[in-house]
Amino acid sequence: MFLVLTLLAMAGCTGRPPEGATGEEIYLQLCSNCHGDDLGGGIGPPLGPGSNSVEQPDEFLEVTILNGRGRMPSFQSSLNNDQLARLIDFIRAEQAE
Repeated sequence: MFLVLTLLAMAGCTGRPPEGATGEEIYLQLCSNCHGDDLGGGIGPPLGPGSNSVEQPDEFLEVTILNGRGRMPSFQSSLNNDQLARLIDFIRAEQAE
């Protein structure tokens, strides 16, 4: 049952965001199903203020987003470098609030 729920949640984490999508739009399309609309976590760990990711360098986030980690899929084929930068900038801005 857990596998089915995980696969269903990850099904929403697909597709390429529009070229000019904001970091928030990218997050909502690719990340929020697992990490929560408010970065509070869910299937995936929290990413918001007070989370472990706050202490990680941007390079850690880049590698994790592009290559995946554990149950998290790779988004290398879904994001270009500019989109990746906008996504990380959005996460960092949310963490600072």
